[in-house]
Amino acid sequence: MLRFILSFFGTIFSMITLGIGLAALSLGAIFYMYGKDLPSYEVLSQYRPKTISRIYSGEGQIIDEFATERRVFTPAEEIPDIVKQAFISAEDKNFYTHPGYDVRGMAAAFIDAVKSRGADLRGASTITQQVMKNFLLDGSRSAERKIKELILAARIEKAMDKERILELYLNEIDLGVRSFGVTAAAQSYFNKPLSQLSPAEAAFLAVHPKAPYSYHPVKNREAALERRNFILREMFENGYLTDAEYEEARNDPLRTVQNGDFPSYQSSRQSRDYFTEEVRRQVTQLFGLTQEQFSSEGYAIRATVDAELQVVAAHALQRQLEDFDRSLGKWRGTSEKIAEENLGSEDAWRAALSALSVPRDITLDGQWYPAVVLGVEEQRLVIGIEGVEATESEPFEVPRDDIKWMSGDFFDNFERGDVVLVRRVTSDGAFVRWSLRQVPEVQGGFMAMDVNTGRVLAMQGGFSYQESNFNRATQAMRQPGSSFKPFVYAAALDSGYSPATIIVDAPIEVNTPQGLWRPQNSSEKFYGPTPLRTGIEQSRNLMTIRLAQEVGMDVVGAYAERFDIYEKMNPFLSNSLGAQETTLYRVVAAYAMFANGGERVEPTLVDRVQDRSGKTIYRHDQRACVDCSLASLPAGEAPEIQTNRDRIMNAVTAYQLTSMMRGVVERGTASGAINLPVPIAGKTGTTNDAKDVWFVGFSSNIVAGCYIGYDNPRSLGRGAFGASVCGPVFQDFMEVAVDKFGGGAFKVPEDCQFIKIDRYTGGRLPDDASGDNVIAECFRAGEEPVFGIMFDGGFAMSADLPLFDEVPSAAKQVTTSTGETATVGPNASFGTLSSGGLY
Repeated sequence: MLRFILSFFGTIFSMITLGIGLAALSLGAIFYMYGKDLPSYEVLSQYRPKTISRIYSGEGQIIDEFATERRVFTPAEEIPDIVKQAFISAEDKNFYTHPGYDVRGMAAAFIDAVKSRGADLRGASTITQQVMKNFLLDGSRSAERKIKELILAARIEKAMDKERILELYLNEIDLGVRSFGVTAAAQSYFNKPLSQLSPAEAAFLAVHPKAPYSYHPVKNREAALERRNFILREMFENGYLTDAEYEEARNDPLRTVQNGDFPSYQSSRQSRDYFTEEVRRQVTQLFGLTQEQFSSEGYAIRATVDAELQVVAAHALQRQLEDFDRSLGKWRGTSEKIAEENLGSEDAWRAALSALSVPRDITLDGQWYPAVVLGVEEQRLVIGIEGVEATESEPFEVPRDDIKWMSGDFFDNFERGDVVLVRRVTSDGAFVRWSLRQVPEVQGGFMAMDVNTGRVLAMQGGFSYQESNFNRATQAMRQPGSSFKPFVYAAALDSGYSPATIIVDAPIEVNTPQGLWRPQNSSEKFYGPTPLRTGIEQSRNLMTIRLAQEVGMDVVGAYAERFDIYEKMNPFLSNSLGAQETTLYRVVAAYAMFANGGERVEPTLVDRVQDRSGKTIYRHDQRACVDCSLASLPAGEAPEIQTNRDRIMNAVTAYQLTSMMRGVVERGTASGAINLPVPIAGKTGTTNDAKDVWFVGFSSNIVAGCYIGYDNPRSLGRGAFGASVCGPVFQDFMEVAVDKFGGGAFKVPEDCQFIKIDRYTGGRLPDDASGDNVIAECFRAGEEPVFGIMFDGGFAMSADLPLFDEVPSAAKQVTTSTGETATVGPNASFGTLSSGGLY
């Protein structure tokens, strides 16, 4: 009997042992089979999460962000313990003790499932397992994925310390509101850095890994509070919170950005504008990136923008565009309309209004608000305004006086449901009325830059970026008109001509394939023999054409290309008047080289680019600072900055041209528009039929330019000129720029010798001469100027005109800016300065 009992139990033991062995063998086989083809966890050592690329101002303030996933990578040592403890309590309280998987947790989850008969199914994945799932596996819910997760978790725990695993987890996890990682989530929910989070706020962040978009603080407030309080209890039981801390956190009412308790992180920054979008475009081109790559590589970009001047530039251009638009007296509105069924209640029209895509980035003379017309009356327009509450002192109505500028009355121009833009009109800070506004149909661009470094200080590419993100400063190809003329004069001055050289201002006829071309001066008058200076000051078209013919359009084209106005300039005479299209960006950059004495500068919106690790991978300014490494310098001495810029133009030529362009501002075509306390040089530009109007000018340190015109070119009207339309934009901007950065006399080259001439006739005057007609011109040192020679470009004059000291038409040998001898005058052969033919 005993033998039988022993045999029975022995058989049972053997079967159990065999079963355990077979189970272990099967389990081992399963783990081997799934483990042999798993991805390598070594890729985690090269972890490069998608990280926000940020643009900073010169003062280090964030001005824009680009992201495919809103994430700011934060090393584990910079993440506060309270944040780590919240997530560990919520997701994996045995994180610091288990080997990658939590047997006790899995057993507890299994028992709960059995007890609830499947009603309470919860995951038992550790933080390590979640890292494996997020980085190396798909998110499927299957036994196969779970096995692979366990295998990888065990492996990674042997190769990586706990803090590194936690760092990966806390930076990768999706925490709702399109924020990834704890740092970005803290900004999105609380507008705080991690270091300022309370235990309750840290616990709220830890709510989200389970279901990132199921615990919204407004839409799912009760569920979010319940889950947060559960996590706080776990933190208390795990010893992370004292009794007092637990009670205080548990009673926290859950204040978030989404509830309106804190200002949004985004609200502290200005809306995206033309400048930051152009920065993105430049950096992507610089490194050959796609949009997605740029937005996920975590670049830190130091932009050249001056935040104050950027606002001034935007408002200066917007004000002129609006003034021009309102002078036409036509109301166009926004073309948006809210359906009648959405006008019955305030909640309905506010919801409908907020869903519309209308510009909200305009701050000219105060914030512009979207509004909807709720009632049209004879003496007033009843409106509802987005983001504003009506009060007795600020009623939601527009009085009849506000629309004096437009043709027709309220009934002619408005209907119930029309969406409009409005702003407050105030007087001495007191509210006067709500005023109707509209985005002008006419558009334009403005840009300002440092003449010595090429740093773009301000750029405005249109009236509103949200209305149209087409950047008219960098992307719009427009005819520069007379603002191109300085490059014709530069080619002549550098080729042996002088400001006193006489060019005939008389009618011209040119046969072209399109017919007879008869260019005219803007005044439709002819002035006979005239010095070069007067030609540019008064923007004489006929003189410019004759000069271009004398110098040669090939030479003019080479200058335009050297200054990067064009990549390839077509050699047609009409292009000497700015008929070939280019961008404002190129023209302003080229004028900077006049201002700095003829040295090449490359325009840039980017000072420096750093990668996600902080390594500088691009720096615009390559100049060397000779003394910057010294501990000290003698009193009154500044560090020496060595320039390595190429000279693009002779310094004397640059000064001569600058002096002539000062005449444009002081007594020429811009004299009525520009009035600043420092010397200013510049040039107006107006194309045929005034389809484009320009003004580009510079002080000793800042160059700025403006163009205005319709996107589909058409005439701006008979009274539109560069000085009258673009001049005020330059004036308004430069008043602030000069006040901030100053300005002084333009540097005179050592090779200048000054001779007094009559600016009307070009004749030489005694050294003691004075009067309105007297001007001291710069001539090259060592060169004896020849006065009285006149050039007509080879065109026959249509009438006898009084000529100044006319001499026989003959070639003349002169010394050029390079010290070489060249021929100026009619019928020059190849290699000389006159082309002698039509293009």
